[in-house]
Amino acid sequence: MTLHRKGLVLDFGGVLTTPLLPAALAFERRAGLAEGTLLTGLYLNPEGIRRTEELERGAIGQPEWNEAAGRLLGVDPDNLMGRIFADLSPEPTVVAAAAAARRAGVKVGILSNSVGLTPWNLYDGYAIDERYDAVVLSELHGTRKPEPKMFQLVLDRLGLPAEECVFADDTAQYLPPAAELGFATVHAEDPARTVAALEDALGISLTDDIPRADDISVTGDIPRADRP
Repeated sequence: MTLHRKGLVLDFGGVLTTPLLPAALAFERRAGLAEGTLLTGLYLNPEGIRRTEELERGAIGQPEWNEAAGRLLGVDPDNLMGRIFADLSPEPTVVAAAAAARRAGVKVGILSNSVGLTPWNLYDGYAIDERYDAVVLSELHGTRKPEPKMFQLVLDRLGLPAEECVFADDTAQYLPPAAELGFATVHAEDPARTVAALEDALGISLTDDIPRADDISVTGDIPRADRP
């Protein structure tokens, strides 16, 4: 295969981590909530949507989001974000593929609508600053996907135009705006299919090598629900 794209941009939660939905459903079971309570209370409720977008832009912090979400869900707000996503872990297939892309000379960046960095940090233990060529977390820049500014930030850090990059995200609605800017896009629904689609888009193999331990390991402990 011939390399014809030089950059790879990956969403973080649900792409470089295990899927978000099973983690959310596990939280609902632990909290004694009916299945679908999170979706209804936070992502279909206008106040929940507004608060989450404010968090992603850095207009509010995670503690404020926890308080608002706890009230909407009727649960204890203490470290609520951490408790909701306590079961997330690295997705080894995609993490290893990203490392293989870098070894092949592809610049790899992270483009994430962040969920606050304190008291619980989704990115702790993943060594994102060492393992990726660019990291753009929405709250640090006052923007969020799918706004063009968000995509341009990662392109500027990679030093590449969109036409030379592939973008993968588990949220389908973020893909058309990226495609309009010139990205090749991949809907990350299943790790094996995601990697196969990335191989096609980049024109290189990402799976020939046996994954290295340092490709998929984490540094330190992944923050759990009971951590402050």
